[in-house]
Formats: sequence, structure tokens, C-alpha cells
Amino acid sequence: MTIEKKKEIFQTYGTSVYDTGSSKAQVALFTYRINHLNNHLKNNKKDFNTERALVKMVGKRKKLLKYIEKHDINNYKNIIKHLGLRK
Repeated sequence: MTIEKKKEIFQTYGTSVYDTGSSKAQVALFTYRINHLNNHLKNNKKDFNTERALVKMVGKRKKLLKYIEKHDINNYKNIIKHLGLRK
């Protein structure tokens, strides 16, 4: 992942380019990385280390989404809709 892509994600979902700590920006970054690893695993079916990393990332994203849902339901609905996640 390039620095420009990270800045673009943080600009879109955070409050600024340097807003790397907000939960919305972190969920967006995890979603991008999860999609990238999914595509990698379609071509490399026996890459079990990447598969484990993918499962851990999905768990982290799930925890962050649960946190967002608990604190701000409207924000949660917007991010789910914008990222195209199921729920």
C-alpha cells in the first residue's frame, strides 16, 4: 500500500489526512487491506500466513465496527453503507 493511498483513505473517511486514529478511518483502512488480501488469496490458495493475517484483520475491523455502533449509530450506518459492508 502506498502512502498516497493511505492519505486518500484518511482524507475521505477521517477529518484530515493526518487523522489516522479515528475509528472510521481505521475501519476504512482495514476494509481496503482486507479486499487486497482477498484478491491475493484467490491466486495463492496455499498462502496460509496471509490467510491468518486476513482473519485477524477481519476480527479487528469487527471490534471497531462494534465500538462505532455502540457510540454513534448514525455514523455506523453511514460507514457500512459507504464501504459496502454487510450487516
